[in-house]
Amino acid sequence: MLVYQDILTGDELLSDSFPYKELENGILWEVEGKWVVKGAVDVDIGANPSAEGDGEDEGVDDQAEKVVDIVDTFRLQEQPAFDKKQFVTFMKRYIKLLSAKLEGEKKDHFMKNIEAATKFLLSKLSDLQFFVGESMHDDGSMVFAYYKEGATDPTFLYIAPSLREVKC
Repeated sequence: MLVYQDILTGDELLSDSFPYKELENGILWEVEGKWVVKGAVDVDIGANPSAEGDGEDEGVDDQAEKVVDIVDTFRLQEQPAFDKKQFVTFMKRYIKLLSAKLEGEKKDHFMKNIEAATKFLLSKLSDLQFFVGESMHDDGSMVFAYYKEGATDPTFLYIAPSLREVKC
């Protein structure tokens, strides 16, 4: 299995269990999330409920909750939304931090294409949710989520050059 870590913080943000599609010359990865029910376990042991008692404990709430699989799996932490000015300020600082960690061809590709990727994100800014990794580090990578038109499950956007592939 492959896990993708944020090269700025070491937080695990994604794995190969979630297929991605490249956007904006590979700078962005688009990953489909799903709402799942966590904690709900209905176990049928084959016993006759009428023989077990009066059935009053049926339907006990077992702390089931609805979560988004990617958010839950990687313990992503939602952040407040950005306005345009805050987002541009964040991206300028982020580009500077990330480009310092990249080298050679990877850095050149990133610098050449990040502006178009930033414009793509800006076009969706009002629809985006913002997440950071488990450490909630200020200088870490941001994961973006939005709902495509008519979709009930969120779509996540990752800035691909910020991810380091680690074999588990």
